[in-house]
Amino acid sequence: MENMTGRNSDSDERGLRTRLSVRIDSYTYPDGTNALSAMALDIRAGEFAGILGSNGSGKTTLLKVMDGLMKDFKGNVLLDGMDLRKLSPKEIYRKVGLVFQNPDDQLFASTVFEDVAFGPTNMGFPEKNVSERVNTALAAVDMSGYAKKSIHNLSFGQKKRICIAGLLAMGHDILLLDEPTAGLDPMGEYRMMHLLQKLNRENGVTIVMATHSVDLVPLFLHTLYILSKGAIVRGGTPEDVFTAPEEMANVKLRLPHIAELIHSLKHKDKLPFDKLPLTIGEARREILKVASKSKD
Repeated sequence: MENMTGRNSDSDERGLRTRLSVRIDSYTYPDGTNALSAMALDIRAGEFAGILGSNGSGKTTLLKVMDGLMKDFKGNVLLDGMDLRKLSPKEIYRKVGLVFQNPDDQLFASTVFEDVAFGPTNMGFPEKNVSERVNTALAAVDMSGYAKKSIHNLSFGQKKRICIAGLLAMGHDILLLDEPTAGLDPMGEYRMMHLLQKLNRENGVTIVMATHSVDLVPLFLHTLYILSKGAIVRGGTPEDVFTAPEEMANVKLRLPHIAELIHSLKHKDKLPFDKLPLTIGEARREILKVASKSKD
């Protein structure tokens, strides 16, 4: 898999330039715990990438390194070809923003407008331009009309959207999201993922999402990395990464439910499936193929 070879190029075979290039030999917590090691991944322009791992695998730490919040590591992280550790916070935050798992850790103003306006105001944009940026950002996250709402009266999912809007208002075109669907009900999870997909496809926002929600991954992501004990153990498309339950269990994860079902039917019930589907649509097609063969 190319992204795991350590190759550091400005663009891939599709002509997409690298926005974030991560090469970490090691990162150790103050207590001596090794948090990250042997890390090599490239995030391309316009990519929707996922970092999948169980709790304690190092997902949040990796996002903080990519956002420039943690710099005491061995290796290098490049943002548009420039050493992240040599850039000022302002230079980083014009491009990259991190959305925390709990929005209450990120929101602090009384109203939605004040919170979303805080970033661009402190970046020195004129008042009229700030208002335009806030309105555009709220529209992008489907929160138009909420500018005067109190932060405290928003739902958990709405608060997450406002966090994203705050970064978009500053001009960020790379979003790092720590468990964006955590704390949401199933419908809220899908709304959040469809929002991120829209930002990625329609607005061209590059997205890196840390998650442990394996059932959502095949539906939305271009690229997936499996993180275990601070190291990337697999990388590629979801189809490349999800192989067998045993391999996923080794890193304390499971296959998407539909893939587990088909894997069980193939290996326990000896049904002749050609591939391991990851979505309901793919599974339906595979089941119809098997049913057709049995009739013949």
